[in-house]
Amino acid sequence: MALGYVRPARPEDAGEIARIQLATWRVAYRRILPRHVLDNLDEGYLARQWTAAVQEPPSPAHRVLVAVEQAESSYLVGFTASGPADAEALAPEEPAESLGAEVAAVTDLLVEPRWGRRGHGSRLLAAAVDHWRTDGFTRAVAWAFDGDAATRKFLTGTGWEPDGAARALDVDDMLVPQLRLHVAVPTEPAQG
Repeated sequence: MALGYVRPARPEDAGEIARIQLATWRVAYRRILPRHVLDNLDEGYLARQWTAAVQEPPSPAHRVLVAVEQAESSYLVGFTASGPADAEALAPEEPAESLGAEVAAVTDLLVEPRWGRRGHGSRLLAAAVDHWRTDGFTRAVAWAFDGDAATRKFLTGTGWEPDGAARALDVDDMLVPQLRLHVAVPTEPAQG
């Protein structure tokens, strides 16, 4: 078991969050998204977006959390971002009110592949759930690519289930199917 912990992201983490995002996407999504799209992602642009997300979140319930690996030195190895469900969490043609104010949406949950299977994803998810509970959310949703078996397996292994919603993202004229998963937010912290 790795020694690690989760903490709120800081503005100075934005560059490392962007690097982790690119490294993870380029490995995990190389068979899902067109290669030229992955190759042309701009790390600087992503870092600026993460700086804004950390410094100026749309609400107090919008959070970016980072996973830290502790060894001889400490390294950021993953992150998650979530907040109240908005239009991005909806399926096509789904009415805006269908998710409700008590639903949190995960927009990102990534652990750099070389740091996988060391408990970082579970720690990130547990920390997010603690925040969702504090913020009064009773349910959470997350979109996963159909072709991303690792994310689907991780989420379903922690109690998430498909909720029947599906969509396809248009990525450079290629439709990439996704399915939405959901989970009830426990009212009490897990014992253990």
